[in-house]
Amino acid sequence: MDPSIETFRPQRASCAPAAAARIVSAHIVLAHALAAGAAACFAVSTGAAAAPAASPASPVTTPQASTRAATDEASPMADMGPQLQRWIEESAASTWTVRLPADADASAADDETGRAGLRVEVQVGKLNRGMRLAPCARIEPFLPPNAKLWGRGFVGVRCAEGASWSTMIPVTVSVFGPALVANLPLPAGAMPSADDFRIEEVDWTRTTGVPVSDPAWLAGRSLGRPLSAGQVLRANDLRIPQTIAAGDPVRIRMVGSGFSVSAGGFALSGAGEGQSLRVRTETGRMLVGTVRERTVEVRL
Repeated sequence: MDPSIETFRPQRASCAPAAAARIVSAHIVLAHALAAGAAACFAVSTGAAAAPAASPASPVTTPQASTRAATDEASPMADMGPQLQRWIEESAASTWTVRLPADADASAADDETGRAGLRVEVQVGKLNRGMRLAPCARIEPFLPPNAKLWGRGFVGVRCAEGASWSTMIPVTVSVFGPALVANLPLPAGAMPSADDFRIEEVDWTRTTGVPVSDPAWLAGRSLGRPLSAGQVLRANDLRIPQTIAAGDPVRIRMVGSGFSVSAGGFALSGAGEGQSLRVRTETGRMLVGTVRERTVEVRL
């Protein structure tokens, strides 16, 4: 055998451990590189997550948020809120269709709402963010047809100088006033007294009907429905007992300027004290008067 061949074989065999060492070394270097990369990624993600907490005084503002803020500041409605609120508070009473009971005590001095003892609170909503209004030199509010400033609703706002536009703004008008609140459960048909109630300030706009605020209005009336403790008494919850039935003979007192005449007649329907009643005189004349202790008073 040629000795060069025998010498060559050990040299090739001796290269294997060196190659293996180089491969292992390469794997170690690659592992270190991957570990370093992972640590760098973790540091970047952790820093990004912690950035808002580390600097709360400098929040990140997106371009969209900056654009919305600039648009809101530039909007002609930006400073309209307080003016609109004052206008609603001053105009609210003139739009109310709710009326106090005819004989309720509403003779106290008027306040800025136009109704004694009532307090108005106004919450003005916001325009749609997508709405863009042209600059305006003078803005004025207005009421839509048949609108009333009572509870939730809308008021109109239009540009009176500098542009030509109008829009609607949501508002909530709360009207707080005194009301009788039941101290205990009361059944239908009961004749309530002032001791059965306490006076509290309530939001009238959340009650269907007119709350009763004067205990004197309970006299001679019964409950038309049961009341729970803590429930507000409304004017339409009370009933006046019928004292005259249809067909009953009645005394008719006709009152004019400086004179009065009495005559007999008959009731054409039923009614109670203080209510209107249609009657027919003995001569066949039809009249409408007010029941006063079984006498029907007719004003001529």
